[in-house]
Amino acid sequence: MKGHVRERGKGNWYAVLSVRDAQTGKRRVKFISLSGAKGKREAQQEFARIVTEMQKGAYVEPDKTTLAQFLERWLGQIKTQVSPRSYERYAEIAHNNIVPVLGNAQLMKLRPDHISEAYSKALSGGRRDGAGGLSPRTVHHMHTILKQALKQACIWRAITHNPADLVKPPKVERKEMQTIDTNRTIEVIEAARGSRMLIPTLLGVLCGLRRGEVVALRWRSVDLDAGQLSVVASAEQTDQGVREKETKSGKGRAVTLSPTLISELRRYRAEQAQMLLKLGVRLADDYHVVTREDGEPIQPRSLSRAFRKFMRRHRLPQIRLHDLRHSHATHLPRPVCTQRSPKSDSDIRASALRSICSVTYCRGCRRTRLPKLTRRYRPQ
Repeated sequence: MKGHVRERGKGNWYAVLSVRDAQTGKRRVKFISLSGAKGKREAQQEFARIVTEMQKGAYVEPDKTTLAQFLERWLGQIKTQVSPRSYERYAEIAHNNIVPVLGNAQLMKLRPDHISEAYSKALSGGRRDGAGGLSPRTVHHMHTILKQALKQACIWRAITHNPADLVKPPKVERKEMQTIDTNRTIEVIEAARGSRMLIPTLLGVLCGLRRGEVVALRWRSVDLDAGQLSVVASAEQTDQGVREKETKSGKGRAVTLSPTLISELRRYRAEQAQMLLKLGVRLADDYHVVTREDGEPIQPRSLSRAFRKFMRRHRLPQIRLHDLRHSHATHLPRPVCTQRSPKSDSDIRASALRSICSVTYCRGCRRTRLPKLTRRYRPQ
């Protein structure tokens, strides 16, 4: 490859190269600014580096694209590769957290110290309302997304290396899962009795269903005669609406119902059928189990809000609906776990999701024991 260095104006050095046009095959003269060179010797050293990289195919053309501009391109590329909810979250963090602190930086000039400084700034005062900094977990999400985006920039040959690889994100303290014990579980069930929150509560605490699985459950997946339901779908809500997708594990699973839950589901189905008849609609197997009062499917976020209001109204522990699933996994007597071998942790969780044992609760004036709940479950 032929070329030389040339000074154009005082102190403005350029690499002058004779290169072949990729489209026409003809040779043309290419000028590359050597802005960092302070003299002819440094210009010649930079020129030699550029020629070497070109010969190895590792040279990246100088570009003034900012990180904000690149993130928009990257978000457009991944939109079809991730779920709508994941894309929504990526875009939210990119626009609200990354762009305000790093968006004006040129992609090619982005350095690890720039990123570290941006993380520190976000931790101390990164909230959009000005009421303090972002949590370490949010900044960790920023790092994950930025690192992934810059990795794609390397693949696209927009940069030669990923500066985020050299940055350590803030440490995130692991939060303990919120759960309620069997006595509190009884209180929640009794408080929900007679309300529309009873079935979602029972499905969460007795079957370990996630919020999206509760919302997506249809009567065709519930076999009350066989005492079993099939979890085959989950509902996901974004700003664009609600869609049904496969379960988190990507596989369906069968859940064996206790006699208590079978009885409650039979009663609830009869009430739902009567309600729909008043609206001139006949209940079909394709209808969702948990619905609004007009029979339409309930949105996941609406169900979460209703559950929070219900817990607050009855002065019960302020937990999320999903925490009922966590509680379901902890309702296993301790001795059962201690009898397991260390290499059967997955079996321990599977067993934990099978039983709520020897729990007593009051219904009216009668005391009943919740029967043992068995379940076919694949650990996740």
